[in-house]
Amino acid sequence: MPSIQIPNKLLRVLTTRARIIVLIGGRGSAKSESVARILLMRCQVEAADILCGREYQNSIDDSVHKLIKGLISKTGAEGFDVTDKKIDCNTGGGFRFRGFSRNPDAVKSAQDFRYSWGEESQTLSQDSIDHLLPTIRAPGSQLFFTANPSSSADPFSQRFIVPFLHNLKTVGYHEDDMHLVIMCNWRDNPWFPPELEAQRQWDFLHLPRAKYDHIWEGDFNDSVEDALVLAEWFDACIDAHKRLGFRPQGIRFAAHDPSDTGPDSKGFALRHGSVLVDLQEMTTGDINTGGDWATGLALRHGVDAFTWDCDGMGVGLNRQVTAEFSGKSTIISMFRGSEGVDNPDAIFEPADKQPVRDQKTNADALKNKRAQYYHQLRGRIYRTYRAVVFNEYHDPDTLISFSSDIAILPKLRSELCRMPVKPNGSGKFELYTKDEMKRKFKLQSPNLGDSVMMLMRTPHQIMTAATAKPPPVIRPQGVRPAGHSGGRGAIRTMGAR
Repeated sequence: MPSIQIPNKLLRVLTTRARIIVLIGGRGSAKSESVARILLMRCQVEAADILCGREYQNSIDDSVHKLIKGLISKTGAEGFDVTDKKIDCNTGGGFRFRGFSRNPDAVKSAQDFRYSWGEESQTLSQDSIDHLLPTIRAPGSQLFFTANPSSSADPFSQRFIVPFLHNLKTVGYHEDDMHLVIMCNWRDNPWFPPELEAQRQWDFLHLPRAKYDHIWEGDFNDSVEDALVLAEWFDACIDAHKRLGFRPQGIRFAAHDPSDTGPDSKGFALRHGSVLVDLQEMTTGDINTGGDWATGLALRHGVDAFTWDCDGMGVGLNRQVTAEFSGKSTIISMFRGSEGVDNPDAIFEPADKQPVRDQKTNADALKNKRAQYYHQLRGRIYRTYRAVVFNEYHDPDTLISFSSDIAILPKLRSELCRMPVKPNGSGKFELYTKDEMKRKFKLQSPNLGDSVMMLMRTPHQIMTAATAKPPPVIRPQGVRPAGHSGGRGAIRTMGAR
């Protein structure tokens, strides 16, 4: 029997019966070499055929061929015939190498392989994952994936990391009947070389913490150039109210970002004072079903105010929302992010030593309402970061805390930290529209981010919007009217008739 050396943290890989084995982590964790050693042994002992692939493989040099070839020489593994294109074993097994993106038919026809190994799996597309999982189906087959996670919104992260994130963060692994997912980093590698340790220490001192954590600790890489929010700012806000000693108190305010049938999800967010206490998404149903879902959540929470995005077909929810809150004291208001800013003549960011007449107003500095309230959200996040990390005092009413009880918090992190600020020729603060983000950056609509952004209105601004002259009710094609009109009751609403 051949013997192998792997880190202790990965020993359960040898005994698990889980079909899907995922090893994630940062640089120097030995995860790829460990999988190569395990599969070399199984090729020898079980005469197993093994499919090695990655999303993009322009040549054999892009594959793990070189790693496996080097280990055969390094360990003296016997019985292998290594050529430029493949590796065979005299027991009858062998390794084959594929690029998934350019040859999906080759993946679909790989059902006779007992094992597969996806290296650099953070780049896998949804199509590749969907093709690979049902294809490897020989008796006792297993699929190995190794990755340094990229965005938490990537298909690989959504399928294999995000659902198990709590266990990965608390105990370092997750195991069930189908999955074994292990977080393995440099400190888990007993053979971590001194050259890498010197590099790691330098990076720890000089790189932004989010970048360091991605490279060395296997954290998500949710930052982009000119990002609205830096990842380290966001992370400081998680349970900030517990760290800083303030409680959720004040207005309960809910917001809904609607969508119709299609790829975009529907968002719901709720803040209690300065604490985001609930965040949910709905991925099915039409716009009316989503409206019922969001208002139902708001009613169960007993919210004081409710708003929803009315740019586009969301305006058609006016009667439906009004009817749902009939007889309640809830303030309801439409939100139009494309409109001009609230309080346009107010000073944007007051400066003590500058005459008022020389200071920018909101209208001077901000493109529209969406930019205005994303700017306020960023300000709250940054002040919270300063309070948590640097022990600066800030009034809790100007901060924001994200409850760790929110299951989809990583998706909000991805949306906010991957949202770039748009250059503006007039020097105003502006963000790309949802359509621009899809076309230019291939990013999904930030429905959770928009839901949280709408919560940045103050009670005074909510009241002002709720008592404004109502716009005409426009019902886009395919949006049903509410089943009943509902009385005004105690509702104060923009759009009520």
